[in-house]
Amino acid sequence: MITSIILAAGEGTRMKSSLPKVLHKVCGKSMVNCVVDTCKKANINKNVVVVGHGKENVIKSLEAENVNFAVQPIGEDIPYGTGYAVMQAKDYIKDNEYVVILYGDTPLITSKTLTNLIDYHKNGKYAATVLTADFQDPTGYGRIIRDNKGNVVEIVEHKDATDEQREIKEINSGIYCFYGKYLKEALDNLTNDNAQNEYYITDAIKILKDKGLEVGGYKLEDSTDIKGVNTRVQLAEAEKIMRKRINEKLMLSGVTIIDPDNTYIGSEVEIGKDTVVYPGAILEGKTKVGSECIIGHNSRIADSVIGDRVNIQISTIIESKVDDDTKIGPYAYLRPNSDIGKSVKIGDFVEVKNSKINDNSKASHLAYIGDAEVGKDVNIGCGVVFVNYDGKNKHKTIVEDKAFIGCNVNLVSPVTVRKGAYIAAGSTITDEVPEESLAIARSRQTNKEGWVKKKNSSNK
Repeated sequence: MITSIILAAGEGTRMKSSLPKVLHKVCGKSMVNCVVDTCKKANINKNVVVVGHGKENVIKSLEAENVNFAVQPIGEDIPYGTGYAVMQAKDYIKDNEYVVILYGDTPLITSKTLTNLIDYHKNGKYAATVLTADFQDPTGYGRIIRDNKGNVVEIVEHKDATDEQREIKEINSGIYCFYGKYLKEALDNLTNDNAQNEYYITDAIKILKDKGLEVGGYKLEDSTDIKGVNTRVQLAEAEKIMRKRINEKLMLSGVTIIDPDNTYIGSEVEIGKDTVVYPGAILEGKTKVGSECIIGHNSRIADSVIGDRVNIQISTIIESKVDDDTKIGPYAYLRPNSDIGKSVKIGDFVEVKNSKINDNSKASHLAYIGDAEVGKDVNIGCGVVFVNYDGKNKHKTIVEDKAFIGCNVNLVSPVTVRKGAYIAAGSTITDEVPEESLAIARSRQTNKEGWVKKKNSSNK
């Protein structure tokens, strides 16, 4: 059994935000959610999040994650410190399990790193294991002191280190793996007898060493895994690293990304092979894109499903579905609950909302399609408006297969255009149009010859 304790109680004052620090997002996902997801991928069975500042919002953000919560009290008389935060989760710690201590503001930690840390800890039969890394400039970090067997003897804080110890490049990441029994013993013996009046989890290492127990140190190869976020500058740095990881993984799986530095793809997005993504594209949420698609520059797709061989140019698609061989854009806007069929054309400046458009239909330009069901092989001309709102309620329009809607037509819902019907350009349709009929709803053209000459003469 493995348990994680994720510390997420801090206020994060350096973020200069009313939002709890751990809820700021990296590649579309809050930092604390990133850490929880990583724990699950590392097969950590039980995850405990220690909350404090903004706890209601943090708990709400993790509602779907099946995690446990421990609350850290807030107040002037509270001692604080990492050790005190871990104490709040003590009831979740079992003697015969392994416990990993993590932080909600380290979103770059990977499941591979956690798995390696836990395996190293188990194989060495350590009481505790510290995750470490070599930093070229370790200023400000606690230094790892090892014995001649390579075990960790002590963690010396920078301010307390001797000149010789400050030359050590190996630093403490603050992430640990403990055997549950020994962690509880260490927590029982922590004190806050220091200048800050705080309990530090680093003191647990010395407590266990003084008991004659062995402490391991697992050194990371990629130190970016432990990069924490305390400011918006560091948040942007974490975003850049995460984005690079996501884009590289996609490219290695067969996706072409023209300019990875200017392409923004969320951590949960899936893309099929031989799809090409152009610069400035933004793919967010639980979006799935099929194979052999083209995602044109400056397109945005959020929480949508895109089929195979779809061509999207400079368009926005939100919470919608686009089936195979369809062309979208440029400058099209698919609002939530749009369901676009196969081989459909949604052209420039066409807006679709809460509508189903079936196979081989087309709206090539300058149309609004809202609350509608459009059949197969339908033509929707330039300037067509589905008038779906009467000022109080939304109503549905149905256009059946092979209908032809001429330019500048208003379809005033609720209304049905039957199979194979034609509607003349400029018509405003308020009643059902029968099958294979022509509907004309406009005044007949009248030409008044000589009218301009008479008008000009009367103005003299």
